[in-house]
Amino acid sequence: MMTAASICFSLGGLLMKLIPWNPLAINGVRNLIASALMGSYIIVTRHRLRFNLTVLFGAVSMAGVTTLYAIANKLTTAGNTIVLQCAAPVWIVLFMFLFFRQKPGRTEIISIIIVLSGIVCFFFEGLSGGKWLGDLLALISGFFYTIVFMLNKFEKGDALSSVFFGQLGCGLILSPLAFRETNFTLPVLIPVILLGLVQVGLAYIFFTTGIKYTDPVTAAIINTVEPILNPTLVAIFYGEKLGSLALAGAVIVLCGVLYYNIRQARKSRESTE
Repeated sequence: MMTAASICFSLGGLLMKLIPWNPLAINGVRNLIASALMGSYIIVTRHRLRFNLTVLFGAVSMAGVTTLYAIANKLTTAGNTIVLQCAAPVWIVLFMFLFFRQKPGRTEIISIIIVLSGIVCFFFEGLSGGKWLGDLLALISGFFYTIVFMLNKFEKGDALSSVFFGQLGCGLILSPLAFRETNFTLPVLIPVILLGLVQVGLAYIFFTTGIKYTDPVTAAIINTVEPILNPTLVAIFYGEKLGSLALAGAVIVLCGVLYYNIRQARKSRESTE
């Protein structure tokens, strides 16, 4: 389920680039469509929606993820946006310490250092290319994304409820901005609909199901499928490529995440043996 979610998420970079709308309008319409799909799923599965402060906190985080991602994707490259956002395993380690007093071990600390080194490369690239604001928003989006991964870890949390309310709130607030747009041709509307149905709606149905059976860090590791597929699709179909320093940063970030994954897998195997 988490892998399927990552594949759906990876369509975001390309589809966003194909839509000549304001990023807030795009995010509003795609979330409105996604909330309709998510609502239908909730009705069919008879899932009981919850609403409390924890769910509201998750909903705000969900809205933050999609909104900042949409804006960042217009201000910097799709590759920069998604790799910076998907540095989530590092932030999860930090959040686990802050919220649950789970101290990071040697593996976590080394992973954090490696990933942060890669992030520095992105910002140097962004400063030289005038894209630092997009990179910064993508990084902040990663903080919100971390909370989304951890929704089921909090007491009274419910990932499906948070995602639904986050999508619905974003859709109702931001979708009216689409009336300011002038281009409603099929080449524009089709990517918008696909963003809502597949890249957000279907993706988060897979995500909220998979997160029930996967711990936050492992889920974030699996999600690294997205930062590989996302810029690849954009490079092939849109012609946008990472700069040399950003490419080096992407390799460093993915190496840090891969190192963490391999070390955790070995620990898990040794404990079962």
